[in-house]
Amino acid sequence: MNYEIYMHGQILGTHSFLLKGEFLQPDEYSEIKAKYFLPGGETGTAATVLSSLGATVKIDGTHIGTEVAPLLKEFYKDKTVDLSSLYFDPDYEGLMDYVVIAGLVRSPMGVFQSLYEKGAKKRWNMPKEGDIKNCKVAAIDPFFLEETQAAAELCVKHNKPFVTIDCHHDSYLHQHSAINVVSKECTGSEQYKGKSIEEIYEMLTDNTDGLVIITRGEKEMIYGRKGQPIKKMKPFSTQVKSTLGAGDTFKAGCVYGLLHGMSDDEIVRFASACSAIAISRFPLPLNPPTMDEVKELLNS
Repeated sequence: MNYEIYMHGQILGTHSFLLKGEFLQPDEYSEIKAKYFLPGGETGTAATVLSSLGATVKIDGTHIGTEVAPLLKEFYKDKTVDLSSLYFDPDYEGLMDYVVIAGLVRSPMGVFQSLYEKGAKKRWNMPKEGDIKNCKVAAIDPFFLEETQAAAELCVKHNKPFVTIDCHHDSYLHQHSAINVVSKECTGSEQYKGKSIEEIYEMLTDNTDGLVIITRGEKEMIYGRKGQPIKKMKPFSTQVKSTLGAGDTFKAGCVYGLLHGMSDDEIVRFASACSAIAISRFPLPLNPPTMDEVKELLNS
């Protein structure tokens, strides 16, 4: 399959549980309203959204195994997502997580830290140069050490602009990215402790020629480039059903905007509209935003 977008990062199976009432309380019973097992991860979710928007995508990264591989193959069989570069490990279930959701609140659980323990078997792929050479734009999750670095270096080598997420100002990924989407998780990290959002913005923009977008949940996003004053935008308001996948959908909107040559303002509005639609429904993989829905929200 020909593809426009190459993505390298987390691809997994997500067990999600939407609660009927309030979030979990210690020693109290909670009723499950709906539960699903669907493709997830930053790359998996973004690929689903991009396919829904009409883009063609090739994904690589996490190894898939006996539980996750059948799920992905069945789910993507009628979508414009190429799985051919993924590595199937017959001795591995595949990476999975478990997410409990109640409106604005969610709690993800998994075994991600065990992937990086001393002596742990590596569960992700080195990117293939041909995959990156043949794309138009790329997206790289910052989780896979030298493999992530290699993906970024190959993008630079072949002049392929890429989107990344939550990369610090002094990282290779940030410095060479076309867009870095930075969440509260990153700005609240130890590296930026005690610094204002304006100071963090300046540190980020000073160290890249790319676009920096700092998202802050329901608060105003701030964005811009080196030497520019801070721009701000309020997220689109919507009734929240689940925030699961909101950030991944925002990233997908940025990738789509980059692919289609949108301006900085257009990219931020487009990505925000995609994300607003995403949080208004559950489960996101079965109900990703469509281009008609995004256009309608942008024009409203």
